[in-house]
Amino acid sequence: MAQAVDYSIFVATEADGRSQMSLAVDGIDCAACIADIEHGVMALPGVVRARLNYSTHRLTVEWDGAGEPAALVGRLETLGYRAHPFAGRAEEAEAKRAQWLLRCLGVAGFAMMNVMLLSVSVWAGNVTDITPETRDLFHWLSALIALPAAAYAGQPFFQSALRALRTRSLNMDVPISLGVILALGMSLMETILHREHAFFDSAVMLLFFLLAGRYLDHEARRRTRAVAG
Repeated sequence: MAQAVDYSIFVATEADGRSQMSLAVDGIDCAACIADIEHGVMALPGVVRARLNYSTHRLTVEWDGAGEPAALVGRLETLGYRAHPFAGRAEEAEAKRAQWLLRCLGVAGFAMMNVMLLSVSVWAGNVTDITPETRDLFHWLSALIALPAAAYAGQPFFQSALRALRTRSLNMDVPISLGVILALGMSLMETILHREHAFFDSAVMLLFFLLAGRYLDHEARRRTRAVAG
């Protein structure tokens, strides 16, 4: 918790009398987060400068007067972001997030390959002699694979979108989450109504490629921080 840390020991006083502190901010997934954080911090009394480096997730804040460092951390939590002193940032936490993203990617890849096998059979059968009962069975099997897989693999996007919505803001993960949920919901409804088409394969494929990009971006930024450090 923020209250358990004495942030004053991480505050540096500059020659002009201003105070400065650097924080590592978690939960940044897109460029829109930069403006959200900088504008939110600049709204605090006494703050004269707030700059966030997207590659390193390092937020540098300067303020006049006797500002309270804990209030800065509290403001970030209100905006939906976790923060801690940059000097105390552990590489272990970044490694754990990378492993989590990789697990999500693996689950999405497993679901994508298996659901695609079922979908190809349905596509081929729709132009030949597949029976409605067999098509429904394949759709239900796809649902049994795709729904739990998406619930797990989509967490990086769902959690980020939920944080943004709680603060009445939007980020790129909000439309991603909405698209995945709508695709799965529509597919489930089509399956219940015994319709010809379902889109479980599209939903898990979208998650797979987005997670691949998110994981590669995370690893690239980890290497950048290692070089910068």
